[in-house]
Amino acid sequence: MNLSHALVCQGLIKRYGSLTAVDHLDLEIPVGRCYGLLGPNGAGKTTTIEMLEGITVPDGGEIQVLGHSWRDKPDAIRQKLGIQLQETQFQGKLRVQEVLAMYGSFYHCHKSVEDLLRIISLVEKRNSFVENLSGGQKQRLALGCALAGDPDILFLDEPTTGLDPQARRQIWELVLAHKAEGKTVVITTHYMDEAQQLCDEIGIMDQGKLIAQGSPAQLIASLGGDHIIEWQVEEPIDLRESEMLAIKSAVTFRQKSATEYVLTVQQLHHALPELMLDLERRSAALQALSTHQASLEDVFLNLTGRSLREP
Repeated sequence: MNLSHALVCQGLIKRYGSLTAVDHLDLEIPVGRCYGLLGPNGAGKTTTIEMLEGITVPDGGEIQVLGHSWRDKPDAIRQKLGIQLQETQFQGKLRVQEVLAMYGSFYHCHKSVEDLLRIISLVEKRNSFVENLSGGQKQRLALGCALAGDPDILFLDEPTTGLDPQARRQIWELVLAHKAEGKTVVITTHYMDEAQQLCDEIGIMDQGKLIAQGSPAQLIASLGGDHIIEWQVEEPIDLRESEMLAIKSAVTFRQKSATEYVLTVQQLHHALPELMLDLERRSAALQALSTHQASLEDVFLNLTGRSLREP
């Protein structure tokens, strides 16, 4: 079957009582792409993923997984999916190779235990009990279990939470290697650098809706500026948006708190001196000022008003 999209959903709805967790969501994920679904807590991304995985039944809308619906071909779809939860619980007294063999038995066609051990770099730990593995090794084992059926679509829920930088990069390499085989990956993460490294396309959800979508570069470009200026003053001052946007090359302005402000600009060397003169005219006592290149985190803050890792 020649498919252009691994996942398609139209008008997806999920309600819990009076709360609409997912509100008429439309989503298309092409085959062979890594798609990141990001959003603050309560945005509806977990519910969306669970509906795509067939774990939760939607209250409205349609889902197509590899050209099939969950109503018509649930067993066939499950054979094509691999799912890694944020915290996969294993029986501590099982050996690594036993866990992989067990997960492989769930699929009609599956990778051999030897192949999985090699892929996740746990060959030397094959006879180790799960309880004796490090955090990073357990996460690699969880990913190995998700890869056991050689899935066409791999779902990863916060795959590197709590891992050190080296262990995170090992997981990244495994994900990219799977995608390089032409497989589709859907990931949720609270790490913006992870999303930027792994994802071909990103969707940002808030209040049950998809509010932005595009490649990391496209989303950053949507800010309209390449640089961010952040500053803090001792006492609150009346900074009106119209006045701040009058600064040369300024694009967007927002107030983080009573004394903290953020300005997105196109040309830092023009905007920064002008901003400093403006603050001096206001006799504002500057406590801190920093600049940085615009990033996905800035896109997220601009769209939702919250940090990705904010509770």
